[in-house]
Amino acid sequence: MTTRTLILMRHGKSAYPDDVDDHDRPLAPRGQREAGLAGDWLRSTQPPIDAVRCSTSLRTRRTLAATAVDAPVEFDRAIYGGSPRELIEAITIVDDDVRTLLLVGHVPGIPWTAWELAENRSSPQAEQIQEKFPTSALAVLEFDRPWAEVAPGTGELICFHVPR
Repeated sequence: MTTRTLILMRHGKSAYPDDVDDHDRPLAPRGQREAGLAGDWLRSTQPPIDAVRCSTSLRTRRTLAATAVDAPVEFDRAIYGGSPRELIEAITIVDDDVRTLLLVGHVPGIPWTAWELAENRSSPQAEQIQEKFPTSALAVLEFDRPWAEVAPGTGELICFHVPR
């Protein structure tokens, strides 16, 4: 069976300009810089990313752009504010030829989904996620099954990285 790698990323630090609704908030300079660092980390430590699912919010789209990940992207409004159930549904419909998937979203959905999918919830990485999932942070999980069979407790949380 082919191993599947899921990378769950929280958007970079956002700015809070006046009269801008939450969906349209841009990245702060720190968010831009840290998302770039996250992209460097992804390229140097992870398998090549085959596909991306990203929230439609401005800050997630700009986070993705700052990572410079070069893979086909699907923007999905359901990821914005998505629950673990909704995010897992977005994962289970990914094509089987995708070996590494990056999902860019928000709190609480991203950390809750990482926690929900991990079978090793007592690991140091899982404890870090439970404590705090900062902006631009990445949780990496591996699965020994097709995407369609991804379900709670079926993944191994391999690492948790906060680019700074």
